[in-house]
Amino acid sequence: MELRQLRYFVTVVDEGGFTRAAARLHLAQPGLSAQIRQLERELGQPLLDRSHRSVTLTEAGRAVLPYARAALAAADAVRQTVDAYTGLLRGRVSLGLVSGATGHAFDIAAFLADFHDAHPALEIALTEDSSERMQSALLAGELDLALLGPTDEVPPPGLTFRTVLDVPLAAAVAPGDPLLGRADRATVPLAELRDRPLICLPRGTGVRAALERACAQAGFRPRVAFEATVPAVLAQLAARGLGVAVLPAGEDGSAPDGPLRTLTLVDPGARARVALAWRATGPASPAARALLDSLCTVLPGPL
Repeated sequence: MELRQLRYFVTVVDEGGFTRAAARLHLAQPGLSAQIRQLERELGQPLLDRSHRSVTLTEAGRAVLPYARAALAAADAVRQTVDAYTGLLRGRVSLGLVSGATGHAFDIAAFLADFHDAHPALEIALTEDSSERMQSALLAGELDLALLGPTDEVPPPGLTFRTVLDVPLAAAVAPGDPLLGRADRATVPLAELRDRPLICLPRGTGVRAALERACAQAGFRPRVAFEATVPAVLAQLAARGLGVAVLPAGEDGSAPDGPLRTLTLVDPGARARVALAWRATGPASPAARALLDSLCTVLPGPL
């Protein structure tokens, strides 16, 4: 029995089949299947039931799985202990990112490139998703850290937030829109959007949650006609007169002299926030803790 065989077995279970496991392990599927069968022959029992479309654990497999995980965790702990003496970080760290999370305030690509240069033996997995799903992934241990738009006023139990960006929501409209009124108008009461088609980020994002809370406070439900996950696309739709784009102030996706005018939403106001989030107990691995420390150093916002 070899550690790599146990790792292959656990990966097949986690990925729910041989095809996805082989892709994750960068192996040919026949070779992966052969290694699992060799492990089963050495143990004298089948660990996986291959008789259905999806691979499932046998009774013996269910009994073996926690010990296989424990053996792999112990081996990783040995490596981490040795690496602590050499200053080398290994392993895998997962970072979630909501689309448009930091706008122009933070260059995530440049940061990750610098972090990888400093820790070349570390694998970084970057995932884009909605804020709501990333909060669930953090709690489930599927993500180590996430830059997201909080969907609630306070962090869910079990999570810690550090605010990176906190700006008011604004209505972005094309020239000549009735909302503009006077040439010097800079704000608009939220109630004036009651009967207007709105263009906004989808549900599960912090901006959408903030808009819906503010509209409920103002006594109406927003009529969202178009959704997109990228703020620049929302701005393009608004520029063609398809509705009022609701965006974080300063993130309308257009040039300073571009075609859109923005008005800050008031009475009540609503704010868009971006936060760095992690489990309240702290990141589990040294690699994730190092990434958190680096992000806290370079991100805007209070320490």
